[in-house]
Amino acid sequence: MSHSIETAPSPLLSVRSLTKRFGTFTACDGIDLDILPGEIHALLGENGAGKSTLVKMLFGVLAPSAGEIRWDGQGAVEIATPAAARRLGIGMVFQHFSLFESLTVAENIALSLDEAVSIGEIAERARALSQSYGLPLDPSAHVADLSVGERQRIEIVRALLQNPKLIILDEPTSVLTPQEADKLFETLEKLRAEGRSVLYISHRLEEVQRICDRATVLRHGKVTGACDPRQETPASLARMMVGAEVNSVAPDVAAAPGAELLVVRNLSVAARTPFSMALKDISLTVRAGEILGLAGVAGNGQSELFDSLSGEYAVRDHDAVLLAGRPVGRFGINRRRLMGAGFVPEERHGHAAVTGLSLSDNLLLARHRSDRGRFVSGLFGLVKHRAVKVAAAEICTAMDVRKSGDDPVAGALSGGNLQKFIVGRELDRKPAVLIVNQPTWGVDAGAASRIRQAMIDLAAQGSAVVIISQDLDEIFEVSTAIAAISEGRLSKIYPSAVMNREKIGLLMGGLHGLESADAH
Repeated sequence: MSHSIETAPSPLLSVRSLTKRFGTFTACDGIDLDILPGEIHALLGENGAGKSTLVKMLFGVLAPSAGEIRWDGQGAVEIATPAAARRLGIGMVFQHFSLFESLTVAENIALSLDEAVSIGEIAERARALSQSYGLPLDPSAHVADLSVGERQRIEIVRALLQNPKLIILDEPTSVLTPQEADKLFETLEKLRAEGRSVLYISHRLEEVQRICDRATVLRHGKVTGACDPRQETPASLARMMVGAEVNSVAPDVAAAPGAELLVVRNLSVAARTPFSMALKDISLTVRAGEILGLAGVAGNGQSELFDSLSGEYAVRDHDAVLLAGRPVGRFGINRRRLMGAGFVPEERHGHAAVTGLSLSDNLLLARHRSDRGRFVSGLFGLVKHRAVKVAAAEICTAMDVRKSGDDPVAGALSGGNLQKFIVGRELDRKPAVLIVNQPTWGVDAGAASRIRQAMIDLAAQGSAVVIISQDLDEIFEVSTAIAAISEGRLSKIYPSAVMNREKIGLLMGGLHGLESADAH
């Protein structure tokens, strides 16, 4: 009698001793990894662990310093460019978008397709695909006019249109709502059922447990373990990633709210472009010691509200925005910072930081017209420059920013470490009012905990904090009060104690009256 013996399927992708060095710094150190056909494989690690460097080598953005990549029974292959990766059957959705802002959605998609297809046909295919996956897009919209969440949808749809055997997703749900993420997970399960593979990078460990078959963990550029994430807990996965317990956020004992530090009264702002959202009669009050969490689906006016509160776009009515009782509606961002406010926009690269400048130069750029002289301690520029470098180093220490040199360019930092620096840059000024848009977008569990704790500590010291976030866990973890923005309108503000996911979901959908919750 003969017995059949089941053998494991041959890997679709194998990585052997893959190494990438930048000068004396080794970002990836002898990595071994197998991805099987029809599996969703998680790649885990804290910010700076080497995840993004690894997948950039797999997609032809970076050339390995050593090691080899084996593909689909072909043996070792050289992936010199993203186009070569796409020809093999590898698709990639980057955490930081590779989009041309002056082009339309359809034109951006066309640039990545290796086939001669008219823009009209691409637009129709993209529209149909995006609708079927619950990620609606307007192919004629210009990228410059879209929110971060809408830009992420372009990247996902663009990759799926290429019909890949392996799709690499780097933080794909970081700017998606729970409903949008559920639609994406349905799509990934269909891809898996079709025999396609997914390499999935996420700091949302509940997602990894929900959809991933296996997980490989990186730490300091090396593989430190592998597991079945469904047999783990979020805490045990986080411990594998960072090599230690991750501190949970600990809110301070609530004190009675203090003075009204930020007041918005009947703020209405017309849409600046055909694709932006108008703000309609928004009113809110945040007192000293309070953290107001604002939830909402991407593209419902969050960016426009942040711009109006920060002074990046002044508003017509000077009395519509008050800082500590003083009208600032027509003041710009520097004047508002001088009055004690701090701001962190959602997009790190190009908006919150200039990637080609050093951390100290970025600090000076943010402070030179909005600080009352901390860096003017000497008569000569050299003394001033040293003071800025010292301040940048202090911020890095306070926020545990991991970097490869004393004062690297901002673009050399991983996304989470750059975010920690940007948040720390504002916290260092101890602002009376802090407004943050997507504070922990794409950062690991340890970095997110540090950032959230820092905002809680700032409020406990008597500041007013506004957090605009699409991460509902974050909203519930740090907020003392919660509201939602939908189609440019702000709901009533409710104490966080009376809110839950169902209620906030209704508010995000535009139902602005919750009789079961008392207004704040």
